[in-house]
Amino acid sequence: MRSVKIYDTTLRDGAQAEDVAFSLDDKLRIARQLDELGIHYIEGGYPGSNPKDAQFFKTIAQEPLRVSKVAAFGMTRRAGIKVREDVNIKAILNSGAEVATIVGKSWDLHVREVLRISLEDNVSSIFDSLSYLKKRVGEIIYDAEHFFDGYRANPEYALRTITAAEEAGVDWIVLCDTNGGALPSEIRRVVGELKQRVKVPLGIHTHNDSGLAVANSLVAVEAGVSQVQGTINGYGERCGNADLCSLLPNLAIKLKVNCISPTKLHRLREASRFVNELANLVPDKHQPFVGDSAFAHKGGIHISAIQRNPETYEHINPGLVGNQRRVLVSDLSGKSSILFKAEEFGINLKSKDRTTLAILDSLKSLENQGFQFEGAEASFEILMKKALKTDKKFFRLLGFRVIDEKREEGEPPYSEATIMVEVGGRVEHTAAVGNGPVNALDNALRKALEKFYPELKEVELKDFKVRVLSTGEGTAAKVRVLIESGDKHDRWGTVGVSHNIIEASWQALVDSIDYKLLKGVKKAKRQARKMGSGRKYIERQK
Repeated sequence: MRSVKIYDTTLRDGAQAEDVAFSLDDKLRIARQLDELGIHYIEGGYPGSNPKDAQFFKTIAQEPLRVSKVAAFGMTRRAGIKVREDVNIKAILNSGAEVATIVGKSWDLHVREVLRISLEDNVSSIFDSLSYLKKRVGEIIYDAEHFFDGYRANPEYALRTITAAEEAGVDWIVLCDTNGGALPSEIRRVVGELKQRVKVPLGIHTHNDSGLAVANSLVAVEAGVSQVQGTINGYGERCGNADLCSLLPNLAIKLKVNCISPTKLHRLREASRFVNELANLVPDKHQPFVGDSAFAHKGGIHISAIQRNPETYEHINPGLVGNQRRVLVSDLSGKSSILFKAEEFGINLKSKDRTTLAILDSLKSLENQGFQFEGAEASFEILMKKALKTDKKFFRLLGFRVIDEKREEGEPPYSEATIMVEVGGRVEHTAAVGNGPVNALDNALRKALEKFYPELKEVELKDFKVRVLSTGEGTAAKVRVLIESGDKHDRWGTVGVSHNIIEASWQALVDSIDYKLLKGVKKAKRQARKMGSGRKYIERQK
């Protein structure tokens, strides 16, 4: 089995993405997550560019990683300066990193237009920098920047820069498609030609400007490279880098390449979510392999087929990458969708039950009114329980009033909600303010119920979306409100639809609270069953 080393540059190249900014603590936590995943190299940053990256290397050295090697990134020496005097080279040595990754120019256009030095001076800079560092750092990786553009424009000169790196004694030469413009056929051809001329192991570093970063990396591996660089979730400048969340399973599962352990691959979705969370970015639900929708099925024919054999509509077992199969319910659903969801929720339903057909009819009717349950599975579970008459009424609304008052021009409106509910024969009447009418209503409802159900203190509103459904009606249009809530363990979605945004929000809020309380009931029943089984076991032993 072929082996390929994985080089992660999320902390440096990934941090150059728009809207991404990692703190020092973020970088340290991500590095440890990558180490747990089994990544071979982690590029910690550019110690010569900013104090945060320099501090990263000092801090990580105090608690070394278990598996991954930490690489410091830098550039070849500046023209007209001796290597030992170059500030960037000094910073790499001072970082104490066991691996140094040095980027140099391979494209004559960049040498003339960006560096503004002679082609010979650039070659000398590459050789001087790499040979100097090789004597002082354990492992040297040379990133040949813009190599494919340079090789296309002036192949002889691009090869001279590579030869200089090889003569300097580097451990790796990484071919970079820095502008992301190369096609897979070109990558395959050029890597094949380089394999015949270069003895040093080759790597690949691709960008996604043409939407081909993962494909280009894969064909490079097929052509013979033995190191692949990328970032978690494909973060990177402009359109990003090759996404390791797609590369790793394609390499390990499809190409049968030894890259990371199969026992680690199942942590891939977890790593993807972890990095998204620290970057404060919403996960892409359509992301291959690790996205929520990667193994989500909606069409009735599809669902019926995967119930018989998942291979019919899934290219891999989702559990291999830490994901799971999902069935979406919508007006496209058939009985198979309803039965699948019932089994998922622990609800006993049969294909020929009248209730199954009733639920399906209700689903289609509600979706025709504007409801959507794909992102509101908690609301759908409540809908099923109501149809089966197994739902529980935790409280009864006696009425609410929401006041939105603007007292002065230029000042934000003042929102207050008053609510009256009945719980177990007791009436609770309370009020609360909030940042807007929905927030005020949410606060008032929680305030009224938390004395009866203290577990509601754990619930947080994670997301709130409003969609206008009938655009032709202007401000009188019907709206759909989708709420995502969560506690310490789970997240769940609920939905409401109305011409009145407060009423639509109320529907979604009530479902969210009901679902949380239903979870508590189910947990209590499971514990009771366990206790009952335990007592029976003890009696049998007697």
